[in-house]
Amino acid sequence: MAMSREAARDLAARAVVIALFTLLSINLLGDFLKTGRTTGLLLLAGEALVVVLTVFRRRAQLIDRSLVAGAITVVSLVGPPLLRATKGEGLLPDVVTTVISGIGLALVIVGKLTLGRSFGIAPANRGVVVRGPYNVVRHPIYAGYLVTHIAFFVANPGPWNAAVVVIGDSALVIRALIEERVIGGDEGYQAYCRRVGWHLVPGVF
Repeated sequence: MAMSREAARDLAARAVVIALFTLLSINLLGDFLKTGRTTGLLLLAGEALVVVLTVFRRRAQLIDRSLVAGAITVVSLVGPPLLRATKGEGLLPDVVTTVISGIGLALVIVGKLTLGRSFGIAPANRGVVVRGPYNVVRHPIYAGYLVTHIAFFVANPGPWNAAVVVIGDSALVIRALIEERVIGGDEGYQAYCRRVGWHLVPGVF
């Protein structure tokens, strides 16, 4: 039986995620073997969860297939794999950026474990989750990403990484807002938003 268009898109998305993760792994593992720096490994660990949960994610009830949502999702996804380890010294010692990255990774792990199979890539409604770190901000996973990305840049400063972080993470923030718009019609989510007002950073945004 021929594969449906939806199934083909889903398979393609999973293949892209795996390919991007492979590229990131080659670069960061190579840097670790040469330098012993561990900040990049924590970024890699966070992205590994994207691969695992993408493969086993729950089918969405409602998904945004618009061109804008698709473009924003792609930009936010290709950001981390485009980050590159630099040869020079970081702005802070590796032990400091490792701790910062570890905090971000812990937030990502807790957020993803809380979501479970409700995790996804494209903005969609895969069920409303209101427990754990979601009692503090609406997008704890994305907040964790921002922390690990910033920590990686501080450990590996340079024009290229700066551009990737600014563009990729800006897209990530927009993606979070698009997800809220998609799921905004859900009464349970509306009640949740009235209780949790912060998108990413408590007291800031």
